[in-house]
Amino acid sequence: MSLAAQTLLAFDYGVKRVGVATGNTLMRQAQPLRTIAAEGDARFAQIGKLIQEWQPQALVVGVPFHPDGAAHENTAKARRFARQLQGRFNLPVHEVDERYSTTEAIAGGARDLDAMSAAILLQQYFNEHPEGA
Repeated sequence: MSLAAQTLLAFDYGVKRVGVATGNTLMRQAQPLRTIAAEGDARFAQIGKLIQEWQPQALVVGVPFHPDGAAHENTAKARRFARQLQGRFNLPVHEVDERYSTTEAIAGGARDLDAMSAAILLQQYFNEHPEGA
């Protein structure tokens, strides 16, 4: 494991909104940042500003599946979003299964469900990758 902490940004992709969270490999605690309520180039412009501000070494994107693990329409959309992030920002992008992140955020009483869902995804990534990013 690297001694230098790596910052990560996580995204809970949605067609209308994208939740964003941050965390680092030293503390391994995800924190919700904000929700981006924009589409297309405006969405990527806002993401670019966050990447410039936080200077992450990697990105994490939640990919939804049906409860039985089968892919659906939003699975493909989230994976396309992940590829777009990698292509536009030239950063490693890690995918995590986001089957229950929104349900967990609702159960936790989150005020910003999308950003909290992104934090849940990032925390899941940290838990699944104890060796770091």
